[in-house]
Amino acid sequence: MKALLLALITSCAAAQLPDVHEILSRVAWNQAKTEDARHEFLYHQMQTVRLRRADGKLAREEFREYNIAPKPRGVERQLIAVQGRFAVHGDYVVYDEVPKQNVGIDAGLVDGFLEDLNNDHSRDGISNDLFPLTYHQQLKYTFQLIGAEMHRGRRVYRIRFKPYDPFGWKGEALIDAEEYQPVFVSTSLGRGIPLAVKTLLGTDVKGLGFSVSYQKFADGVWFPVSYGGEFELRVLFFYKRTISVSLTNTDFERVDVTSAVRYSSESQ
Repeated sequence: MKALLLALITSCAAAQLPDVHEILSRVAWNQAKTEDARHEFLYHQMQTVRLRRADGKLAREEFREYNIAPKPRGVERQLIAVQGRFAVHGDYVVYDEVPKQNVGIDAGLVDGFLEDLNNDHSRDGISNDLFPLTYHQQLKYTFQLIGAEMHRGRRVYRIRFKPYDPFGWKGEALIDAEEYQPVFVSTSLGRGIPLAVKTLLGTDVKGLGFSVSYQKFADGVWFPVSYGGEFELRVLFFYKRTISVSLTNTDFERVDVTSAVRYSSESQ
């Protein structure tokens, strides 16, 4: 009797859930609209990349602050602060401007990740390739609706996705059930480095993945407010680093001809 009752409850709950493709269609439409709406906002962005050696000691880190303003295509970034340091013979060299030349693997990796965050492939500093919610990105993935749940006081749908390309990104997304906007998305590499590469070249990446949290600031306008990931990189047997990347968007201000409205980025 209990089993029958549980089956009925499960069946009723499943019947109340919309089709996953219907959800994704509305998400894709809203992604396009919110991209346009973000043109009305200024905000502050903080970026950090940190590399640690195999023994846990800091090898290099760099922190950058930007003021972000929209333009017809992409954004305009005003660099307002740089702080960095790297290890040399048991001590640290500190710098407060973007290095003109990057010497060594550590410096190249830090600069590469920071430049990637500042690339115009995304108005938010976050690559759309990592989070397949726009219409064109959805075409590269399969999706499964896991169910509905509560997240920070709002009902959300949990959706699992995986790529057709085995070396693409897989993960899960929480979609707001009322506004069909992403609330949280996490990804990991769909397939690891091939065994032949690990064995012959001594190269491996472990735990590679990223996550992003979104927050609502106005009707129909959701922004990614935090983004980050941490993973291990080993290259050619002798080089090993734990790399962490983080980005935070704050101090949102909606620009209008007659007034400006500021929005808090505190969690709702």
